[in-house]
Amino acid sequence: MGEGGISSPLFETKRAKGIVLYRLFAASIFVGICLIWVYRVSHIPKAGEDGRFGWMGLLAAELWFGFYWLLTQASRWNRVYRHTFKDRLSQRYEEELPGVDIFVCTADPTIEPPMMVINTVLSVMAYDYPPEKLSVYLSDDGGSELTCYALLKAAEFAKHWIPYCKKYNVEPRSPAAYFASQASDNAGDLTLIKRLYKDMENKIESAVKFGSISEEVRSKHKCFSQWNAYLSPRDHDTILQIVIDGRDPDARDVEGCGLPTLVYLAREKRPRHHHNFKAGSMNALIRVSSNISNGKVILNVDCDMYSNNSTAIRDALCFLMDEEKGHEIAFVQFPQNFENITKNELYSSSLRVISEVEFHGLDGYGGPLYVGSGCVHRRDTLCGRKFSKECKSEMKWENRKGEETSIPKLEESSKRLASCTFEVNTQWGKEMGLKYGCPVEDVITGLSIQCRGWKSVYCNPTRKAFLGVAPTTLPQTLVQHKRWSEGDFQILVSKYSPVLYGQGKISLGLQLSYCCYCLWAPNCLATLFYSILPSLYLLKGISVFPQITSPWFIPFAYVIIAKYTWSFGEFMWSGGTMLGWWNDQRIWLYKRTSSYLFAFIDTILHCLGYSDSGFVITAKVADEDVSQRYEKEIMEFGASSPMFVILATVALLNLYCFAGFLKEAIARNGTVGVYERMVLQILLCGVLIVINLPLYEALCLRKDNGKMPSSVVFKSMAFVALSCVCSKLLN
Repeated sequence: MGEGGISSPLFETKRAKGIVLYRLFAASIFVGICLIWVYRVSHIPKAGEDGRFGWMGLLAAELWFGFYWLLTQASRWNRVYRHTFKDRLSQRYEEELPGVDIFVCTADPTIEPPMMVINTVLSVMAYDYPPEKLSVYLSDDGGSELTCYALLKAAEFAKHWIPYCKKYNVEPRSPAAYFASQASDNAGDLTLIKRLYKDMENKIESAVKFGSISEEVRSKHKCFSQWNAYLSPRDHDTILQIVIDGRDPDARDVEGCGLPTLVYLAREKRPRHHHNFKAGSMNALIRVSSNISNGKVILNVDCDMYSNNSTAIRDALCFLMDEEKGHEIAFVQFPQNFENITKNELYSSSLRVISEVEFHGLDGYGGPLYVGSGCVHRRDTLCGRKFSKECKSEMKWENRKGEETSIPKLEESSKRLASCTFEVNTQWGKEMGLKYGCPVEDVITGLSIQCRGWKSVYCNPTRKAFLGVAPTTLPQTLVQHKRWSEGDFQILVSKYSPVLYGQGKISLGLQLSYCCYCLWAPNCLATLFYSILPSLYLLKGISVFPQITSPWFIPFAYVIIAKYTWSFGEFMWSGGTMLGWWNDQRIWLYKRTSSYLFAFIDTILHCLGYSDSGFVITAKVADEDVSQRYEKEIMEFGASSPMFVILATVALLNLYCFAGFLKEAIARNGTVGVYERMVLQILLCGVLIVINLPLYEALCLRKDNGKMPSSVVFKSMAFVALSCVCSKLLN
């Protein structure tokens, strides 16, 4: 049939170009890695000879690096790119588009300010989608009346904001982001909408500053009576309010068009009941929404991830409603992008290569990971449905559940679904909803869905679907990576390990790709060894690499040059900068020697029953001086942390070893011979020093509040002295 006909697909898939050439290139690197292994095995010092211990350790580290490099190739060997045809979707299904329930999750009004939360809510309320088929749910795990008040004010502003967005085709549809970036020619309407927004902002910020809601406001909104029995964020009844009822014919914007349904939920919390963090919040939302709107499609976003593309839902539906392949797809994952990334990505928070390269590779093997935000799900797959070729779920619009039920009755019946005891003796958190017991509940849930026979799809449109807030300090970055790597490693050692649980259920390529992330944490051991031992041997004058005149020098040189040249090219191709790549290498080192180390230790303790996993919320706001340093790309240390002690110790140890080596080399005759014999050790130690320049500056030169704390300086110097003493015992 012609363009847009029923036989025309709603999306197309293209294979990446140059895959064969890349595979040949990768094969050449692997040959070099094998030669390095051969060199290590064939040149092991005999018992009693200098360097034997270090040699054996380097052999183990290089075996690990080679093995892990092989895993990373799984996500590069079969990359695919998707393109959707939203015009075809509209031609065929505009009147039959399914209901969409959007979940926005927040947990702490201090770390996640109400104004930021409602900007995200307003951005998704204004999607280019029939409003009667759109329902937005805000889950407030902080149970804050300030967040509820902000939502009430947002509902009033939405009556003006949504028609304004549609009239002028606004992008992005977060008011704050739009006003910050827009140079509009619709001056009159823009001035009006800005004034209304500023009025809303002043009222919300005033309430936040005061710390409570005034009695006058309480008297106008009966929903605040639900806080009368409120004891604390961890001890209160279910608080639920249907702020806008999309079924109500009187729920109209200023242009007379219908509004999306808007619901506030703070699920019941009790000290004696584990609330299971974000996974528990999501599961409560799944149940409550099934009673109110029951949309067949669920989109979940973090409270800082505002919509940057008003047609993103239609992009996702092109996959889910495709006549040929749509019935196989459980969820569509959009990349996580951030609006506050500095030009050179100081903390490498953009996850650029993961988003632009690796997830496209996973897509070629059956789909990317579910990463917790910016993901569009079929409701039934989240509720545990297994894939069946014979049983295809209908995605078209149906009348809402509870269409004739009054709001008070609907609210009351929905509260029960968010109670602490509802999940007792049920499959929620096990076979239904998001899984419990893991810091990365999203990844393990996505894996279990794929193991039930479903596929997922990676959608990376030209205009980014969502923009969030990245960490603005090094402590935030390291803690975030610690949580991710700990959760992924817990998956590997659990019954849901992709190696065993995924065997025969997902493709080998997808298994290897999952393992690549699940093995983040164990990388710490080899990286720490490689960052310390060669430098200590350099100080002692013991060579642990082939000298420059040896034929065995060639595979080392080739692997180093080829790997890092490709890494640089890949980063630049993904839209990065030269300095951004260098910062990426620095953060690669920092997270492997600190975040991953603590994640590895905590996971082992967890397996032995000595510790419980927690969920750490990354702060979304920063002090003004911190923000200024971040914008200038000055690395922020500030707080004392055990992670900083490790980083400073490794950095100072390499500096001491390099200085000691230079002193000895200059004092001796035949320095050229020394350099030839130990060139790779000199290079490795020198690179570690250069990459740590911001850390040395924070240790010794900086006077601002972002410098390294004095306690860290003293502790790290003590550990360096201890390491040097212990190194004298090395052979």
